[in-house]
Amino acid sequence: MTDKAQWQGGVGRNWADAWQRTDITFSELTPRLLAAIAAEPGRRIVDVGCGAGEVAIAIALARPDTCVTGVDVSPDLVEAAQARASGMSGVSFVLANAAEWIAPDGAPDLYISRHGVMFFDDPPTAFAHLAASASPGARFVFSCFRSASENAWASAIAGLLSQAPEPETRPFAPGPFAFAEPDHVRLCMAGWRDVAFAPVDFSYIAGTGPNAVAEAMALFRRIGPAASAMRTLPEPDRADFESRLLELVEAHCDGEKVAFPAAAWLVTATSDYSHG
Repeated sequence: MTDKAQWQGGVGRNWADAWQRTDITFSELTPRLLAAIAAEPGRRIVDVGCGAGEVAIAIALARPDTCVTGVDVSPDLVEAAQARASGMSGVSFVLANAAEWIAPDGAPDLYISRHGVMFFDDPPTAFAHLAASASPGARFVFSCFRSASENAWASAIAGLLSQAPEPETRPFAPGPFAFAEPDHVRLCMAGWRDVAFAPVDFSYIAGTGPNAVAEAMALFRRIGPAASAMRTLPEPDRADFESRLLELVEAHCDGEKVAFPAAAWLVTATSDYSHG
């Protein structure tokens, strides 16, 4: 489980430090998400859980007549996004919890997110707030992972661990695979209707270039389930895990690319809040 407090602390710092690598991991998914966003109208756009800002910046560049605001709970990620967008107009980044934040410059008519909506502490309340704060008929476009078993970068790494993590029992527990099941997502999306799911299969690119294996290992040491294991496992278990992780990464290296099968949903919805 990765919750808000972790994003505000060490997890957020690690993602901010590794933003170039994390952009690469999503490099085959991001164009699909951007295409889905491009099909939607909207001039006041909010990127929920904007991370280091790649998607918000891309939208601002593609739609110069819009106002794009990225919102994230991680001070380190917001700082990274602000640095990337330095000198740009039409895009800004705010340190806030989107589940509570109110846009000061007018109600949003389009929400977007790349894998940022699965970490709300209370998803139904958060989505209801977003709907109530938006313009009537506002749209939402976001991506989220499908099941862990369909995402080999996670399931294969989990298979290297001798002890599986304790299953989360809370009905709306946050985490990278919290939105894997469409029926559960519909329960989470209070205040939204016409929720539609389009499956996207892509390659999770862990490393590229002549040192692709080293790049992938550097990524896995900083973020995701491997990083968590390497921070917590005692020696010699840690060294053994890292050795087997290296073998796994080498097995998924093809030339100058380390890639793992990955699977996501592209989700679209319409605000059902009447403002009446």
